[in-house]
Amino acid sequence: MREASTALLVELDPDSNVTDLLLEQADLDPNHAIYSRRHAQGWSNVSAGTFLTQVTGLAKGLIAGGLAPGDPVAVMSASRFEWTLVDFAIWHAGGIVVPIYETSSASQIEWILQDSGARRIFVEDRAKAALVVDVVDSSELLAQLPVTIVRMDFDGVAPDLASLTAAGTGVTAGELERHRTTAGLADVASLVYTSGTTGKPKGCEITHGNFALVAKNIVQFLPEPLLQDGARTLMFLPLAHVLARAVQVVCLSAGATLGHSATTAQLIEDLGTFRPTFLLVVPRIFEKVYSGAAQKATNAGRSRMFTSAAGTARAWSVAQDMRYRGRGKGPGILLTLRHGLFNRIFYPRLRNALGGHISYTVSGASPLAPGDAHFFRGAGIPVLEGYGLTETTAPCTANTPTHTKVGTVGRPIPGTTIRVADDGEVLVRGIGVFRGYHADEAANAAAFVDGFFRTGDLGSLDADGFLTITGRKKDLLVTASGKNVAPGPLEEIIRAHPLVAHTVVVGDGKPFVSALIILDADNLSHWCMDKGFSQLTVSAAASDHRVLTELQEAVDEANRSVSRAESVRAFRVLDAEVSLQSGHLTPSLKLKRSTVVKDFSTVIHSIYN
Repeated sequence: MREASTALLVELDPDSNVTDLLLEQADLDPNHAIYSRRHAQGWSNVSAGTFLTQVTGLAKGLIAGGLAPGDPVAVMSASRFEWTLVDFAIWHAGGIVVPIYETSSASQIEWILQDSGARRIFVEDRAKAALVVDVVDSSELLAQLPVTIVRMDFDGVAPDLASLTAAGTGVTAGELERHRTTAGLADVASLVYTSGTTGKPKGCEITHGNFALVAKNIVQFLPEPLLQDGARTLMFLPLAHVLARAVQVVCLSAGATLGHSATTAQLIEDLGTFRPTFLLVVPRIFEKVYSGAAQKATNAGRSRMFTSAAGTARAWSVAQDMRYRGRGKGPGILLTLRHGLFNRIFYPRLRNALGGHISYTVSGASPLAPGDAHFFRGAGIPVLEGYGLTETTAPCTANTPTHTKVGTVGRPIPGTTIRVADDGEVLVRGIGVFRGYHADEAANAAAFVDGFFRTGDLGSLDADGFLTITGRKKDLLVTASGKNVAPGPLEEIIRAHPLVAHTVVVGDGKPFVSALIILDADNLSHWCMDKGFSQLTVSAAASDHRVLTELQEAVDEANRSVSRAESVRAFRVLDAEVSLQSGHLTPSLKLKRSTVVKDFSTVIHSIYN
């Protein structure tokens, strides 16, 4: 058993809560832009003073409508400024925020409203309002209770933010303050529901202390991106995800300007106009940026230059990493010269794709391939990979600009201890660990051991306290011969191939290990163009010998990293694309392994028969 800890850097008054972070910013400089709103003509700043006025007005409306301290209020919307406004207004009124993903199904909405007890719900638009009405009307329990729906978009007819604010003009400042100060650090600020891939979603009780202490300590732990002059970031992850919410509170505490981008389709344009200095990114976005850059180079007849530039970036980053680990002297003269050349003629184009002003990126939500991390760092876009779960209020470890080891998820954040149990499971104790699962004592009893939260992830700690995640405990495969196989490392190597969007390694109880491969439709088209082949659909490519030969090379590369007993002996390409809509991806674009295995069980059966 091994442990690593980082001492707490900032303590807070136990009677304080998240709203105090907003009051601090408004007192410090009411004219400072803490948010920026997107509109047809560009972006307009929202100062701390203006935002506080909007928050208190909306909070008074909630109080006038009967919201009592501790009442849960649901929010269902894509990431947008109004989401943030409603979030802080609910807290200011003493309520508990219950996020619901905008992609949630009717059954998920019904369960979360029932389990949380939320009788008020803010929705993004008319379509979401209609969906909630249908859910309430068709539910035996909800139909008997008053459920108030408030729309975030304004149409002058339906209950909306403006009319709710107007209804609160009679609430006094003293009454508002009584509501705002009801909660302390130990009280629940938000019920954040897990993805529910193995059953009904569980509500994680995230406290004011979880959000506020993580925010205050992360700012001191990562001052370079957060406290730089003109720090600004663009949030495009769904705010229903705890990582996005936690980072949003961190940005408020740091005084960094935050904008919102509602969809990944809008992201590239928004990056160009907003020009963030740092960015929270999930690995799938890095992969898309890389493949897009590779295709542009191919289309321009510069594929050899791209290959050389990419190799140079990775080699330069690897040399830096080896020096930090005490295993080398850093880049040599020739590599430094080559890197300097590409840094003038090629890497700036890549940086411009992210707005041109990026100094740091933070990667979370799922594992990032080390090759991608080295590529982006070598191209002048440092990647700080971290690790966390909903139950840890997202970040519990992180790499920092001065302490980074590519391939790891960094060291414990302040006020956190990481322990790796004898069976390899990662255990966490610290400021971000949630209070427990809502109304689920059985789950709580199973979730903790000796005061540590059991993450279900497998990992290792090195001598410097850096954590490496090696897989999921529940995903560990045991073949018919009794061999334990961690699918994560194999999947990561195969997924690094441009043709591959996702991989699921299977073989539990089977005579050998095999894999399901899901193709990247966009990169398939680019690959066909590059090879001079006629275009292939995903369906046709699933059995095309040229595609299969290419994929076999990726499988062979993965097999070289393990013993023969752990190697992938066979694979199948799925005749399908997976998405949020198909139910195979989470909102943070992580693959739901169990859902894929269930839905494609006949394909798995065919491998072994």
